Amino acid sequence: MPDPFDFIRGARTGRMLLLLAAVVSLALGAGPGAGLAAGKTVDPKVSSIVPGDAVALGFDPAKLDVARQGLKADVAAGKIPGAYLLIGRHGKVAFEEGFGVQGPGQATSVSNETIFRVFSMTKPVVSVVAMTLVEQGKLDLDAPVSKYLPEFATLRVWQADGTTVAATKPMLVRNLMSHTSGLIYGFIQPMSPIGKAWDAGGENRNDLTAREYARLIAKLPLKAEPGTAWNYSRSTDVLGAVVEVAGGKTLDVLVRERVTGPLGMTDTAFFQPEAKRARFAEPKAASPEVFYDYAKPTPFLTAGGGLSSTTEDYLRFVLMLAGNGEYKGVRIIKPETLARMRQDETTPAIRQAGQFFPGRGMGFGLGFSLVTDDTVQRPGTGTFSWWGIAGTEFWVDPKNDAFMVFMIQNRELAMDYQRKNRAWFYDALVK
Repeated sequence: MPDPFDFIRGARTGRMLLLLAAVVSLALGAGPGAGLAAGKTVDPKVSSIVPGDAVALGFDPAKLDVARQGLKADVAAGKIPGAYLLIGRHGKVAFEEGFGVQGPGQATSVSNETIFRVFSMTKPVVSVVAMTLVEQGKLDLDAPVSKYLPEFATLRVWQADGTTVAATKPMLVRNLMSHTSGLIYGFIQPMSPIGKAWDAGGENRNDLTAREYARLIAKLPLKAEPGTAWNYSRSTDVLGAVVEVAGGKTLDVLVRERVTGPLGMTDTAFFQPEAKRARFAEPKAASPEVFYDYAKPTPFLTAGGGLSSTTEDYLRFVLMLAGNGEYKGVRIIKPETLARMRQDETTPAIRQAGQFFPGRGMGFGLGFSLVTDDTVQRPGTGTFSWWGIAGTEFWVDPKNDAFMVFMIQNRELAMDYQRKNRAWFYDALVK
């Protein structure tokens, strides 16, 4: 096919114009970050799951079989309809298997193509999108959130007597990414006075756009001064609105252009087409307030928990992280950008002042929990990870060059499987 510029002044001039366009693009800030992946995508038809020999990868097959038998037993006992576990090292997969069926009364077995609501595993994806904007100079981690969302210029902090006082510290963009913003999730502390205030203020609405939702959140009281306490929260939902303003597009488009598109993650989206419904995983017990119908879009693209994905798709994102921001020749973020995301944003005082912190020997960076002491945690020091409220989970362990993805749809057993996964994985990792 001829170069279209040949019709103007010939092939040589065409190449000069293309070069000029690239220079102009860089000058306008389209270079680093998403620009590094521009025009290049990972083939979605080539599976991200590259099998490897478990023994060669340092795993004891007999101990990996403990995981297999444990999940089979949980399915047989009716604890879960199904699950999917994937364990890997050095870029290859040592263990991957689906268990049970996609949902109660279904006949379809769980596979690496089953679509799960990954809930808060959306947060790392959106955080990476934000960092591509940081690389481009469109977003400043140390800027007040009010630079992008003016309504956050006047914030108030909840007091023990139910009154509020004006915040003395600005909320910074990095506070949103590290859950040190002062915001909360009211629905996980619904009987507390501040939780009730958040509920009355509309925290649980889904009929607003990300930008509209941020305006609503800005009116709700903070639990703490920004930067002083870690509270798991709606911070990433507000980050989604910041990203839309900085990126000049809606969140779904930015996620697709900057992460899922280049990585070939064709089954990862805020809402799925009806044609994919036969691949949806469903929970053991119906709970519409949590397990929404992900084929029925709402106006709210929740950056904190709105994506659904498959194991095969999400592994692409995990392998990009394990590859220091690059997967199969497609770079999403620079190594130094990912290193910044893996810096602990918390202190002992910040961790102790808040609620729901991941645990001992842990820190929290820009979108990930961090293992800071593997004498009290099973994953190696430097491991970064996150999970979703329905029990989905991933981690990347650079110390052992290892990774894991786990998928279920069971809110009640989420924490139980986190403990099991660590035992299964690290008991089997013998060299």
